[in-house]
Amino acid sequence: MALQIRSLIRSSGELELSLHDEPIPEPQAHEVVIRVEASPLNPSDLGLLFGAADMSTAKASGTADRPVVTATVPERVLPAMKARLDESMPVGNEGAGVVVKAGSSPAAQALLGKTVAAIGGAMYSQYRCLAAAQCMELPDGTTPAEGASCFVNPLTSLSMVETMRMEGHKALVHTAAASNLGQMLNKICQKDGIALVNIVRKQDQEDLLRSLGAKYVCNSSSPTFIEDLTQALAETGATLAFDAIGGGKLAGQILGCMEAAINRTAKEYSRYGSNTHKQVYIYGGLDRSPTEVVRNFGMTWGMGGWLLFPFLQRLGDAGTQRLKARVVAELKTTFASHYTREVSLVEMLQLDAIGVYGKQATGEKFLLNPNKGITV
Repeated sequence: MALQIRSLIRSSGELELSLHDEPIPEPQAHEVVIRVEASPLNPSDLGLLFGAADMSTAKASGTADRPVVTATVPERVLPAMKARLDESMPVGNEGAGVVVKAGSSPAAQALLGKTVAAIGGAMYSQYRCLAAAQCMELPDGTTPAEGASCFVNPLTSLSMVETMRMEGHKALVHTAAASNLGQMLNKICQKDGIALVNIVRKQDQEDLLRSLGAKYVCNSSSPTFIEDLTQALAETGATLAFDAIGGGKLAGQILGCMEAAINRTAKEYSRYGSNTHKQVYIYGGLDRSPTEVVRNFGMTWGMGGWLLFPFLQRLGDAGTQRLKARVVAELKTTFASHYTREVSLVEMLQLDAIGVYGKQATGEKFLLNPNKGITV
C-alpha cells in the first residue's frame, strides 16, 4: 500500500484534507510505476487542494502519522464547487521520481530504473502509475527535485512567448513576475531577445528581478506605478499581458497604460481609441476579488482566460515536443526551480506549513517528497 493526499469538500461546506492508503498498481503494457520523490506545490495544485475553503478556519485533528485538516468553505462559493462535492480527489499535477515497475511495451521498458518527470495528476502520492507517454526521461545526473517542475512552469512560460508570436505581438507584460515562473520567463526573454515588462508589488521582488538582469520592473505599490508602467510600455511596445493576479484593478490598469503608451505617438484623435489591439490574459487567481475594469482604453482590446493545456492542444504535437525538448536542454539553467523547504506527506498537512505555502508568496515555494523519511 502507498499513501496519497486526498481533498474532499462535503455538501455541508467542510473541506477535509487527509492521507489515504492506495494499492500500488501493476502497470499495463504501456504504463510505468513511478516512486515519486519530488512534486511542487504550484498555485494550480493549491486551487484543487483547498477548493475555495477559507484556510483561516483550518483545524487539525487525526493522529501524528495520519493528520487530518478541516476548514470551512463559504456557502456563497459552494455552487461553484458542485461538480466535486462529496468526491475525494487526489492532488498534484506534476512531479518526478524513479520508475520501479514497467509494462511490457518497448517504450515502458526503456524507462525502467530511469529518473523521469511526469504529469497526469495525483502526484501527491508515494507511487503513481502513468502511461509511458506521460513521462519525460531526465538527463543523466538530474535529481527528482531538479526535474519536479519540468512541465507546468517551464511550458507555461514558453507558451506565453509562443502566444505572443502567434498573435502578432512583439513584447510581453507579466504580473506576479518574481515568482518561479516569472524568473523563468525573464530568462527566456533575455535569451530570445524579447522585451518583458515585469510587474511586482514589493521592493525586494523588484531587487530580485533586477539582479537577474530584468530591465523593466514596475512596482505596483509605488506612487508612480502608472507613470512607470506607461513609460515601460512606450519603450517596449508591449501589447500583450499575462496576469496571475486576476482580481482587483491591475488587469484594467495594464490595458489603460497600454492605450496611453500607444497614444503618445498618435497622429490624430479617435473617439474609439487606438486601432492597436491590446490583450490581457488572466491565467491565475492570486486575488479572488472581482476583476475591476475602467474602460479608458478605447474599443480595440481583449481580456480573457488562458490555460496551458488548451494552448498546447492548439499548438499541436510537433510544437509541444519542440517546447519539451527545450525544457530538457535548459533544465538546470533557464528552467531551474528553487524551493525553500522540502516536506513529507505528513508535514504537508501541518497547520504551520499550510500557513506558509498557502499564502503562495514569492520565495516560499515548497517541494513535496512523498517518500521522505521512508526507507525502501
